[in-house]
Amino acid sequence: MKAKYCRYVLKFKQPAGTSRGVLLEKETYFLRLEDESAPGVYGLGECALFRGLSADDVPEYEDKLKELCANIERDEATDLQNFPSIMFGLQTAIYDISNGGRMLPFPSAFTEGESGIPINGLVWMGTKDEMLARITEKISAGFTTIKLKVGAIDFDSELEMVKFIRSHYSADELIIRLDANGGFTPENAMQRLAEFSKYGIHSIEQPIRAGLWKEMRCLCDNSPIDIALDEELIGISVPERMGEMLDAVKPKYIILKPSLVGGFSGAQMWMQQAAVRGIGGWITSALESNIGLNAIAQWTARMGAEMPQGLGTGALYVNNIGSPLEVVGDSLRYNPSVRWSFPDLEWQ
Repeated sequence: MKAKYCRYVLKFKQPAGTSRGVLLEKETYFLRLEDESAPGVYGLGECALFRGLSADDVPEYEDKLKELCANIERDEATDLQNFPSIMFGLQTAIYDISNGGRMLPFPSAFTEGESGIPINGLVWMGTKDEMLARITEKISAGFTTIKLKVGAIDFDSELEMVKFIRSHYSADELIIRLDANGGFTPENAMQRLAEFSKYGIHSIEQPIRAGLWKEMRCLCDNSPIDIALDEELIGISVPERMGEMLDAVKPKYIILKPSLVGGFSGAQMWMQQAAVRGIGGWITSALESNIGLNAIAQWTARMGAEMPQGLGTGALYVNNIGSPLEVVGDSLRYNPSVRWSFPDLEWQ
């Protein structure tokens, strides 16, 4: 088996505001596996490094990719426990090549174009006017669930936006999810949750920063809004530690991002640990290119997702990889009549 990788920089169509700052571009890596016994057949995966968030955002990241490629060609194993995004890319490439190298790591009715995946409409942080315009756009497009990024602009403006939405759309007409990305503090979180709860909020992701298990447990026990853990899962890679965290915090939901939690195997372990504790959740992309998003969507379809998932990020970039993925109304669909379109990539 031959293995190569390349670095690729995705550029946002418009600045993406989060509680950690504004994103203009996102670095990622693609991994290619080629079967020497079947020339022209290769599997592609995305090692979707997320600078400032991934547990494997380390200086030796690219060295690990070089080691992995060399070991694959020697048919030797590589320890990727501390490199979840590389594990995600490798697993995707393996599943892809095992299915003929057709960008179909998890073929199903979804990839035949026969079914779609319900998704939420993501509204990025911005000025009040920008966010209101984006909200209106999502609702006009047919979304029945929207996810608002909060925690970056002033709280009163965010609260006013939610109030404005509810003045036009009831909780029966529109589900609102919030994502604070750890932007609240243990001191102000409960008061802010109480204020938001007046407007029929479905859930809020990661109200305070990860690692504060005691404080997060207090919020989960007392919050009028159901809490979902996101960043809290990053860096935990063994079932025992997963269970320990879930028992300590007791959230209502967990958010699964395969590229941040060790690929599909890591996400599956989280699902198993959550299920035995009666904890729900959904699957979300982590700003991958369409290569990574395609794999996550196909896997999600296999899981039989029913509630809206967080997979509507494919249109964020001006230079994304052309793919069959399409957002139709409030669903992500795969159009098998559309071909993949790749730019010139410099493989190493």
